Amino acid sequence: MESKLAQYSALPQKDKGLAFISLIPEVLAQTDPARDIHTLVDTLINHDNVGLVVGRQVLSELVKVLGEGAIQDHDLRKRVVEETLATVLPRIVSYEEQVNGLKFQLADLLESEEEWSEAARVLMSTSMESGQRSVSDSDKLRVYIRIVRLLLEDEESVQAETYYNRAALLVHSTTDREVILQFKLCQARISDYNRKFLEAAGRYHELSYIGEIDEEERRHMLTAAVTCAVLAPAGPNRSRVLASLYRDERSADLSTYNILSKMFLDHILRPTEIKEFEQILKPHQLAKVAISSNDRLASAGNNDSYNDDNEPATSTRTGPSTVLDRAVMEHNLLASSKIYNNITFRGLGNLLDLTPGAAETMARKMIEQGRLRGTIDQVDKIIWFESDREEDDAQGRAGGLGEVEEAEDTGAPFTKRWDAQIRLTAANAESIVQHLIERGLVQITAPVV
Repeated sequence: MESKLAQYSALPQKDKGLAFISLIPEVLAQTDPARDIHTLVDTLINHDNVGLVVGRQVLSELVKVLGEGAIQDHDLRKRVVEETLATVLPRIVSYEEQVNGLKFQLADLLESEEEWSEAARVLMSTSMESGQRSVSDSDKLRVYIRIVRLLLEDEESVQAETYYNRAALLVHSTTDREVILQFKLCQARISDYNRKFLEAAGRYHELSYIGEIDEEERRHMLTAAVTCAVLAPAGPNRSRVLASLYRDERSADLSTYNILSKMFLDHILRPTEIKEFEQILKPHQLAKVAISSNDRLASAGNNDSYNDDNEPATSTRTGPSTVLDRAVMEHNLLASSKIYNNITFRGLGNLLDLTPGAAETMARKMIEQGRLRGTIDQVDKIIWFESDREEDDAQGRAGGLGEVEEAEDTGAPFTKRWDAQIRLTAANAESIVQHLIERGLVQITAPVV
């Protein structure tokens, strides 16, 4: 090989390119071509008598052939690409385009090995502002979306959001339907990882209707939508999302349908149901939540007022420990408001597995945020829930804090809606009859005894 390289290097400049290119098939036909490829690349890059133009021409051909699968063995191809990159990188200014091509191939190989973060970092190191060629906005967008997808596979959401923001600036530059759908999926996943569960649920549900996506993927997105809706903060906004998912006939076939229906119908969730649901959650959906110092002090202060009671508190927990914990406690609190007219701090604490002070703190925050309708009597240690809830369950007017945006009627509970419709129909009929009587069109006769 060395003698051929020396011979070709001495050829006239116009003949060198074709001569070196003719060596590539010969080298790749060997059982282990790694050593000879390294020698060839080193000659092209580091020998001044070869020339930059010839070096780029031959190296581009080598990158092209490797990309077309000339080496079938995965490990061997990966080693060749890595060694070629190591040789060319010191001269990246002169061989920028070829280096980018090798990096894209290395990222493909790492992704096939499920080395998500490593593949993403290889793509991050590629040059998107090339002096040798113009990189279009649509090409940049594809790379940024791919980086986001790879980083999210390893739950690296902070860095993924950086590249998502870059992609968001370029998404207008493409009309490619596939790229746009990939971007929308990234949107949903970023919202999910940032614990914006209501936003994520809406986006997942929207994607689950798109026909271009594979049916199994759409089912997966519908499941993700239900999961995010369950984890979202309890209140009228979540009620709308739950109603939309519950009315989707496809939801009945999901493993999460039981918890979806219980949340939609405002049933209290039991520990066994929560444990079952917990098994399908991802690590970021089980993240620990910190209790603020103000809430901790408020809970501790309120608990001190129970020292004189004869009955000790059954729980020592001062707040939810995970995202799921918080979602379930808030839901059970909201569900209890549909069952009881009022409840003591201690009773609510027993229901939520919290200390009485922590239960009061959670109820107070939900009332302040317009997610629960009621008032708190701290003297008698009772929470009073608003009783007139027939047509107004999801509107979220809370304790004198004013109107919250009116929510869609979620349909729960159905019996109350039917009762209201019957009363309204009877009242309308009575009004019509009274109007006819006043105009003399109808006469009421006394019943025959």
